[in-house]
Amino acid sequence: MTRMRLDLFDASRNLDRGRPAWFEAAWYLVKIVFFLSAMPWPSSVKCKLLRAFGAKIGSRVVIKPRVNVHFPWRFEVGDHSWIGEEVFILNFEPVQIGSHACVSQRAFLCTGNHDFRDEHFSFRSAPIRIRDGAWVGGAVFVGPGVEIGDETVVTAGSVVLKSLPAGMVCGGNPALPHSPRWRDSK
Repeated sequence: MTRMRLDLFDASRNLDRGRPAWFEAAWYLVKIVFFLSAMPWPSSVKCKLLRAFGAKIGSRVVIKPRVNVHFPWRFEVGDHSWIGEEVFILNFEPVQIGSHACVSQRAFLCTGNHDFRDEHFSFRSAPIRIRDGAWVGGAVFVGPGVEIGDETVVTAGSVVLKSLPAGMVCGGNPALPHSPRWRDSK
């Protein structure tokens, strides 16, 4: 007998979408045209649109094509940061990316998941914070509740399930610190 009952799932349980349905629908239309498209719309246009939907976006932020931001009203990016092609930001909770940070192609920042021990399959989620000067490599998965420290590098294809310390090169599945990022570090 199956204990998990997807027929009992209630999407409104444990998930506050943060805006009315009409606002979210308007965002989806803008997202389809300007963000999910392969058309290389200027980053300045995308930053203005994100701000119009409640995001806090710093100056000179670079946003490549096909970036998927789920809820811009729960998204913050510092100055001079880059977001690569096909990055997916599933932010049921806030996602903060610091200044001079880079999130590379096809990275997945995922603040939400389901409680696999709950037969109702309820949501469980927690914010993600990527600190100043950090670099999240290509195809990295960052899970709920993770903080990536200042100046930390997460190598390509890693799975980050727990917070990572500042100034380190980290990688693997699960991602672990391997060495200092800068050669002059002790």
